[in-house]
Amino acid sequence: MKIAIVSSSVMGQTDQLISDTTAALEAEGVRLSGVVKVMHAEPVGDHHCDMDLRILPNGGTVRITQSLGEGSSGCRLNPAAIAEAVAASERVGTDNIDMFILNKFGPQESAGRGFCDAIAAALESGTPVLVGVGGSCREALDTFVDGLAEALPPEPDAIQEWCWAAISKI
Repeated sequence: MKIAIVSSSVMGQTDQLISDTTAALEAEGVRLSGVVKVMHAEPVGDHHCDMDLRILPNGGTVRITQSLGEGSSGCRLNPAAIAEAVAASERVGTDNIDMFILNKFGPQESAGRGFCDAIAAALESGTPVLVGVGGSCREALDTFVDGLAEALPPEPDAIQEWCWAAISKI
């Protein structure tokens, strides 16, 4: 089982590292499945709450946040949109795929939903998995993978080195 996690305490850095790694792998012809966050230029003063996921390898984008109206303070994640992204990713499957990438193991996955089945399917098929995770969901991820994930430093070279080794391209 090959699974590695990327986590940074710097806001937005985990998403950027996963996105940059994905772009570098795609540029080299690596066949990917999963999802990555679409990195938008955020306006000054914006709350950075809208999130779009790009379905790998080329399945378009899905907005997984929703507007709850002015003054709301609830979670903006849209479970139906997450389910749509999961279904699109699962349609790609793991046949002829070199690596599965998930931008973030988040609250849905911590509760056993979201991309959990897709991660499990990738690992069962022998497909390496790269996943981002924030501090609040790290324990749930460790439990989900029975502590077998390799924690990578939040450094582009280290992440790409792990990816190439995992897919046996070096």
